[in-house]
Amino acid sequence: MSLDPIFISGTIAAAALIGVGITHALDNSSLELSQLTAVSELVLVGPGSFDHPKAGEFLKENHPVAAPIVQETIHAPLEIMKYQVSVSEYGRCVADGACKPIDARKSGNVPVTGVSHMDAEAYATWLSSRTGEAWRLPTDVEWAYAAGERFRGDMESGESDPNNPARRWLARYRTETALGRKPDPEPRLQGAFGINSKGLADVAGNIWEWTSTCYIHATMASDGLGIASSIDNCGVHAVEGFHRTYMSNFIRDGKSGGCAVGTPPDNLGFRLVRDQPSLARTLLRRLGLA
Repeated sequence: MSLDPIFISGTIAAAALIGVGITHALDNSSLELSQLTAVSELVLVGPGSFDHPKAGEFLKENHPVAAPIVQETIHAPLEIMKYQVSVSEYGRCVADGACKPIDARKSGNVPVTGVSHMDAEAYATWLSSRTGEAWRLPTDVEWAYAAGERFRGDMESGESDPNNPARRWLARYRTETALGRKPDPEPRLQGAFGINSKGLADVAGNIWEWTSTCYIHATMASDGLGIASSIDNCGVHAVEGFHRTYMSNFIRDGKSGGCAVGTPPDNLGFRLVRDQPSLARTLLRRLGLA
């Protein structure tokens, strides 16, 4: 029997169930399981550590400075969607009345775009309810770790004249131009931007992806080695794509404004993380054993 994409790790779940003596669980529940909402194929990224520029705006002596780079650690395996949530997947949430319809008339196997942070959160809440599992947006750190070699942090210009901040902004745009960034308004079919070293598709393509990380405004310590103070603004969240930037939660179309710096995102979409344990616990819960 062919199962929906959500069940590609079914053999792992079956092994877990057999390990506790429930060898008949998949047979008895396969019809019920196949009725669950299908979601994108998942990638399991192993734990590890990496150097990462912190998200937000950082000042030293009232002047902008590059984000501090710190070592981050992913302590447990990260289960993340291989592809961004598609138009058809998002449409199921809309049909259930749990998500706001998108403005553009798109269909099929393309990433859903024109979605705000609030839309993405609504979808994660709906999917969690439908599957009995915990789905959420990745943090900035989780997204960067899964993006691997395709992660690019905030655009830094090398210009630091405190009396002429316009030079810094213009230099950032020149940096983007040098890197080959051009307008790319229409989302491409899933897989159009290839697979990265971690097994994720379409990372840093023409879709910027929402994260759960709030924008922070931080003041560096006088020695430059730590943060003296910071203010969180959770009305704005980090989005990841060709580079990292920050968008207000209600923005659905990045081209309309709301981007902190750099070329505005062509399209705003998202992919989700599934917190573990996942399918095995779902099976046990549905069988009344957990």
